[in-house]
Amino acid sequence: MRIDIITVLPEILESPFSHSIIKRAQEKGLAEIHIHNLRDFSDDKHRRVDDYSFGKGAGMVMAIQPIEKAIESLKAKRNYNEIIFTTPDGGVFNQKEANNLSMMGNIIILCGHYKGIDQRIRDFYITKEISVGDYVLTGGELAAAIITDAVVRLIPGVLSDETSALTDSFQDNLLSPPVYTRPAEYKGMKVPEILLSGNDKLVDDWKQEQAIERTKELRPDLYKKYLED
Repeated sequence: MRIDIITVLPEILESPFSHSIIKRAQEKGLAEIHIHNLRDFSDDKHRRVDDYSFGKGAGMVMAIQPIEKAIESLKAKRNYNEIIFTTPDGGVFNQKEANNLSMMGNIIILCGHYKGIDQRIRDFYITKEISVGDYVLTGGELAAAIITDAVVRLIPGVLSDETSALTDSFQDNLLSPPVYTRPAEYKGMKVPEILLSGNDKLVDDWKQEQAIERTKELRPDLYKKYLED
């Protein structure tokens, strides 16, 4: 899988992709992550990528020219399944979306900034708009990092135990059950006996019951979706 990220602040994305699971995914050749500085595509002699908005209004707008040039330069080399724009008014990112994106070959993520991008880019180039929550960030770089992390870890072979991703929270509109490790007792606090029983069927049933109860208590909105499915 190849992910191309277009940003005005590439430095922000250096660390998230240089460690842990995402780094190993790239070393294994399972994922390619390429960061592109939008300023490199600007025709302005000062490499500006923003301008004032028509119709007044506070804040600057990301200009159409450098974005169009960046996207077209990438599209000239390969086909893309999705061209994603990170924006507060996009559809809220979730596990189902991450699953869908993880099965694609190539995607572009355009990081929003300032007051947004020229609407013509959204109209003619963007195929999917994604928000990571009902709040506003200073830029779309952190959103791009979240999307990339959530997607790449789902690619087969990235996690050492591929069943781990299948038991993550939200996979079935349920939160994960509580987890425990050694020692079985610590200062009077004990691990539930059923987890020490060695009976896989009972353990699986217990985990499912706990997942349902936790979701019902902590995320009634998800629990409703679980019941509907």
